[in-house]
Amino acid sequence: MSTPILRRLDALRALTAQWRKGGETVAVVPTMGALHEGHLSLVRAAKSGADRVIVTIFVNPKQFNSAEDLANYPRTEEQDARKLAPFAVDAVYAPTPDQIYPEGFATNVSVSGVSEGLCGAHRPGHFDGVATVVTKLFLQTSADRAYFGEKDFQQLQVVKRLARDLDIAVEVVGCPTVREADGLALSSRNVRLSPEARAKAPALHAAMTRAAERLGSGADPETALAEARAAILEGGYAEVEYLELRAEDGLAPLAAPDRPARLLAAAWLDGIRLIDNIQIQPA
Repeated sequence: MSTPILRRLDALRALTAQWRKGGETVAVVPTMGALHEGHLSLVRAAKSGADRVIVTIFVNPKQFNSAEDLANYPRTEEQDARKLAPFAVDAVYAPTPDQIYPEGFATNVSVSGVSEGLCGAHRPGHFDGVATVVTKLFLQTSADRAYFGEKDFQQLQVVKRLARDLDIAVEVVGCPTVREADGLALSSRNVRLSPEARAKAPALHAAMTRAAERLGSGADPETALAEARAAILEGGYAEVEYLELRAEDGLAPLAAPDRPARLLAAAWLDGIRLIDNIQIQPA
């Protein structure tokens, strides 16, 4: 039996109402499609954490900063459905745009604090778009749990904050970043890298790993970060957009990892923006 692909909110709510009547718990895995092993790891976690699992597929126009990036984002619904088939998820919700943003839609969800700096500084309005669509998906699915990858660590903090602040009864679960054998974090954007750029891409994670080890051992943060930036550029990246040390809880800038921290980076390679982060425990 194939997994139903639902396009309309009324069909989704009719299905979840049946589950609720039976006392079943519901998990949601929000995605923009172009599924890879990172997404599938979230599906596995969701399957183990709830009775029913919904995977959403919606390319959200409100979180793109350029029309070109939105147009180029891969849309692979048929392949996505095949990848999901072995997991026997209970529903795929791939709403038409009017089900998320009906005519006259005029509400914007904005999360201050954790959305500022890092990606928020370089992608104006991006996290407003994320927060708005995630709020909609939480309410539409009425999920008990929602699963997100830690690769987009700032996004994860934004989502946790909005759920807490708006009293949405959903547990937001962060899951570890899934990587290729050479360390590159899985991303739907990786498929757009040329073969030459793909060979250079692991330089980001390698440089960050060395910096994280040094920071965790008590090295001077300014020196460690400067050397990491240089290594990323020497590895073939065109630009290091940011490389920063932040507190894991709340993302406050840190001068040194004197509490649980994350080293977060965004860099450009072959015209593609790649992000990554690494956990650092206090020295």
